[in-house]
Amino acid sequence: MDTIESLKSGSLPRHLAIIMDGNGRWAKQRGKLRIFGHENGVKAVRETVENSAKLGIEFLTLYAFSTENWKRPKIEVDTLMKLLVSSLKKELKTLHKNNIKLNAIGNIDSLPSKAYTELKEVIEKTSKNNGMVLTLALSYGAREEIKHAIQEISLKVKNNIISPENIDDTIINSHLYTHNLPDVDLLVRTSGEHRISNFLLWQIAYAELYFMDVFWPDFREQHLAEAIKNYQNRERRFGKTSEQLN
Repeated sequence: MDTIESLKSGSLPRHLAIIMDGNGRWAKQRGKLRIFGHENGVKAVRETVENSAKLGIEFLTLYAFSTENWKRPKIEVDTLMKLLVSSLKKELKTLHKNNIKLNAIGNIDSLPSKAYTELKEVIEKTSKNNGMVLTLALSYGAREEIKHAIQEISLKVKNNIISPENIDDTIINSHLYTHNLPDVDLLVRTSGEHRISNFLLWQIAYAELYFMDVFWPDFREQHLAEAIKNYQNRERRFGKTSEQLN
């Protein structure tokens, strides 16, 4: 069984992103309500965050709540928001202990006021930490992010702040929610699904993708190690040939 300690000698993804999927099905297998799966998924989040920080990952981004998730039953959405608030309060000590800086991307203004306030407070309280940057994607959708970036750039073109011929990757990146984050190196999705689900579509252009059958509440150190070991065994060519890399 792989452990995070066994990975430190190899190259690590600078930016790891995870689609935390399978909470509902995990609960259903146990004859429980979906929210039972979300509650048990919190432990997997805590362990993954701590293990990633210990390993030396610089940036960890977790897909916590998508723009599409607002369509779920109100009781599930309300409970998820309450769980977000309680988790942020409980995990502040853990974030400080591991020198982790909290960040958030998405349409944060659409969160309930209590969740929004707690999120902003924890972001502020951890702003001086200079270890791993933990980003929560909340009320996040990549298409909405790109649309928002296009609108902002278009307005600047209209006002002669930017010339159309000067629009490049750097300008586009600077208008995304993730303007302070590097591109994703490794994207992991749990639960056996093999899709991206509107997550970081621009930022994963050259990411390595790894899909796992384990449901998120069961995700532990060995699963994180498995994903990163697989990443370390891949050759990242970025359009070049193997000969050019060697």
